[in-house]
Amino acid sequence: MEFNGKCAVVSGAASGMGLVFSENFARLGGNVLMCDVNSEALEKEVKRINSLGKGIAEGCLCDVREYSSVCAARNKAVEKFGSIDILTNFAGGTAVRMLGVDGSLEFPDIPIDVYDWGIDVNLKGQFYFAHACMKQMREQKSGLIVNIGSITGMEGDGRGMDYPTAKSGVMFGLTKSLAQYGAKYNVRCVCVSPGPVLTRAAMANMKTLLGRAAEPQEIIDLILFIASEKGQFINGENIMIDGGRNAAGRSC
Repeated sequence: MEFNGKCAVVSGAASGMGLVFSENFARLGGNVLMCDVNSEALEKEVKRINSLGKGIAEGCLCDVREYSSVCAARNKAVEKFGSIDILTNFAGGTAVRMLGVDGSLEFPDIPIDVYDWGIDVNLKGQFYFAHACMKQMREQKSGLIVNIGSITGMEGDGRGMDYPTAKSGVMFGLTKSLAQYGAKYNVRCVCVSPGPVLTRAAMANMKTLLGRAAEPQEIIDLILFIASEKGQFINGENIMIDGGRNAAGRSC
C-alpha cells in the first residue's frame, strides 16, 4: 500500500490510534494534517514523524467541538497539500472518564454538561469534520471519510450514556448518509468500530472470543486497506473489528 502525494486529515492525531495512523500514513508516502487540542504533544509528534523522512506531517491545533476550528483545519490542509483524499475521525472518548467524574455518581446525578461534552466530541465532532471536508471532496470529486465507532455503540453503557449514543449515531445514521450523498461525487464513507484496543491498559480486561484486546496497529491496518486501491469497493458500511466480542453471548 502506497499513498504517495495523498493527503489525510486526522483528528485526535497526537495520541492513540490517531497517532498510529498518522505515522503509518506518512511512512507509506502520504502527507498528513494532524489535528489535536494538545498543542505540546502535537508539536512533538509532528517533529518526530517528519524526522522519518517520508511523507510530510503538518500540525493543526483544533477543537472538534468548534466548527470554525474544523473549517480552519480543512483550509490548512488544502493550502498545504492541495487536496483532502482521506479524513479519519479519531478524536473521541467517554466523557465520564475523560473529565474525571466521580465514580459514585449515577446517570441522573452526573451534570448534563458532561454528557454535552461527550456528544459534542464523539458525534458532532465527526459530523463537523465530514461536513467541512465534504466541500473539498465534492469539488475534487474524490475522497474517503473514515468514521470511528465502537463496540460500545452496540452494547450501550448504563452510566457513560453519551458515548454509545454518539457512537451508534456515527456507525449507522451518519456513515450511511454520507455514503449516500457522496456517491455521486466519488466520495466513500466507511465506519470502523473497534472492540477493546490496547491504547489503555484497562482495555485488556474486556472479554473477546479471541481472548485478548487488539493492538492499535491491527485497527490501523484495516483502515489503510480500506483507503488503499484494494479497498475501493467498500462503502457505507460499519465494520466491526472486535475479536468477536459482539458475537459473544453475555449474561445480564
